Amino acid sequence: MNVEEVFGWAPVVLVACAALLAMWAVIKTVRYVRADKETRRSIRQAVKIRMTWTRLAKMAGLSVTDRTPPWLSALTTSKGAPEPKPRELVPMIKTQPDRYGVIVHIKLLPKVGIKELQDKARFLADAWGCVRVAVEAGKPGHAILRAIRHDPLSDHTQYVPTGKPPTDLTVWPVGRDEYGAPVRIELKNKSGAVVAGGVGGGKSNQLTALITYFGPSPAVQFAVIDGKVSDAAHGDYADVLPRVFAHAGNDLREANALLRRLVKLLHDRATAARKVLGTANMWNVGPSEQWPLVIAIIDESHTFFHDHKGSDKETRALAALAAENVRLTGLLVKGGRSVGIFTVPATQKATGDAIPTSIRDVCSAALSFYQRTTEASVAALGDDIRNWPDMDPINLQGSQYVGVASMAAEGRPGFVRVRTPYLDPASAVTVALATAHLTQDPTVLLANLTAPSLRKAEPPEDDAPAAA
Repeated sequence: MNVEEVFGWAPVVLVACAALLAMWAVIKTVRYVRADKETRRSIRQAVKIRMTWTRLAKMAGLSVTDRTPPWLSALTTSKGAPEPKPRELVPMIKTQPDRYGVIVHIKLLPKVGIKELQDKARFLADAWGCVRVAVEAGKPGHAILRAIRHDPLSDHTQYVPTGKPPTDLTVWPVGRDEYGAPVRIELKNKSGAVVAGGVGGGKSNQLTALITYFGPSPAVQFAVIDGKVSDAAHGDYADVLPRVFAHAGNDLREANALLRRLVKLLHDRATAARKVLGTANMWNVGPSEQWPLVIAIIDESHTFFHDHKGSDKETRALAALAAENVRLTGLLVKGGRSVGIFTVPATQKATGDAIPTSIRDVCSAALSFYQRTTEASVAALGDDIRNWPDMDPINLQGSQYVGVASMAAEGRPGFVRVRTPYLDPASAVTVALATAHLTQDPTVLLANLTAPSLRKAEPPEDDAPAAA
């Protein structure tokens, strides 16, 4: 192709480029017009972020100086000529607006990583006119900034139970994160979950919702120990007690008796599992009405684990009961996974005296509603929460964040904030009464199930056919 032919095609190429540009503009305009008011604000905000990013990043110290000349420059620079000036590199970004703000995807650079972005999050929030900027890890070499103009987690939501059994008994739906994605806690092959948070933060409502959600399934049974009241029938779980096969209040002896009962169930199930289920791990076949998943909730657990000090007879007896409760709960958490017992200790501050580390550190999941100190957050979620300050539950104080919790992100580094929906007590009562007939004692179920299964094999009759 000669030069004349190239120039002959130029108008066609220009027209094609202009048509593509016009089509792109039309698509963007249509999307803008069809969007709601808040999303249009976010679209304008995204344009501002892209246009000002290079200058803002340099001002914030989110740039790096590259003193190595590009390879093409090294080839074209003549010998003896001065070396090219160092380049100041800024991370590349892509923006994605939604009705709450803008999601910014950033390609990280050396010395400009997640830690540096977290340190500058407050500066970026002020520059972009946002309530806050949350930083989390993306795919390798990338980070995600959530520029939140209106925090979606401050919008209260409500859980309206359907009364139908869930189709999946291996996960506990907790709520939705600030991106609107569902957040779940795995139950399959898991030992338990720690639930922490201050008074009125949403712990008991979330645990009541847990019973209400799984209540319509005969393959799940519940036990509740409530340390706030002398009788669980008078506390936060009164609405769902018809669906609970065993419960206790804050009396240490009563709680100890129930824990012993659960540990005996654990040992009996472990003994019978291979002969009844054909496997040592219940999750290989899944929960059933005859071998249900048992969820044991221990609310205000510090009541039962507190180390009583004193030399009088009564105090020594209480101290012995508390130590025994710690031992029994530890057995449940460590051994309950394979036999289908999931333990949920809940308390305000998950420090070592409230939930001993022998229990807390074995639980496979943890979530925390608001906390007053970072130390309390660390006790509940682990020391890694210090590396994610914007996810610290101390940021969840205030009525707008009642029902919002922080928890470790499943399958990736970091933490997520999740809005747990509010459950109307009237709805909980309705479901509990409608499903009360499904409540059965797993110990009785196991006895009925194993009596014939574990019976010694009888010799064959005389007229029975011989084995091949």
